[in-house]
Amino acid sequence: MLRQKSSIALALAVAAALGLSACADNPNRRAEIGGGAGAVLGGLLGSQLGDKSGTNAAIGAALGALAGAGVGHYMDNQQKELNKKLAAQQARNELNITRLNQDTLKIGVASDASFAVDSANLSPNAQNTFNSIANVLKDYKKTAIHVVGFTDNTGSKQHNLKLSQERAQAVAQFLESRGVNSKRVLTWARGESEPVASNKTAEGRAQNRRVAIVIKPIVKGDEKAAFSAPPNLGNPQYETADGNNG
Repeated sequence: MLRQKSSIALALAVAAALGLSACADNPNRRAEIGGGAGAVLGGLLGSQLGDKSGTNAAIGAALGALAGAGVGHYMDNQQKELNKKLAAQQARNELNITRLNQDTLKIGVASDASFAVDSANLSPNAQNTFNSIANVLKDYKKTAIHVVGFTDNTGSKQHNLKLSQERAQAVAQFLESRGVNSKRVLTWARGESEPVASNKTAEGRAQNRRVAIVIKPIVKGDEKAAFSAPPNLGNPQYETADGNNG
């Protein structure tokens, strides 16, 4: 509720400055919940209001943007720092750090290393991990941070979507409590869609219970791209094999 109130307050301020007050009431720009497109479930003003262009671009510009030529170097340094601070967790297979494309990073965190079964409360060990992540993210301010929650396919789709939402929000709120600017953070719920392994085995279901942090650079002149929805983070092979529709 606190995140929602703060986002609404921010919405009013930016709308007044930019003359965008009508955006919030436009039903044709409402964000979809769940599925492959992801759900905007809290965090950044522009996503809550369905505004994917002007407002997000204005926020990105206010946060500070990178010149195009320096983006790769900036993201390289951020990845090196994450690898250094999270080496122990990677060695224990609790998370992995990968490059989605040349300029976008992903931290994939196993839910079993973060949450008890059917819970959105971060474990003490997970708090240590996300504290290390937050310490790096604080130093690399010119990025948008997308926290994406996933589940396996046990239970109803509605329950899984809600659980993935709660877990994404728990991680986002923890990052913010450790000093990460809330204007940079968006949360997305993908429920049981976008599996990375087969839900037909216990091992596969464990892999599908996860949280991902997608880090996009805020690039001068194209700030809105940093706040666009993360791509599909699953493996299409398992979406079709297990009957998921993504």
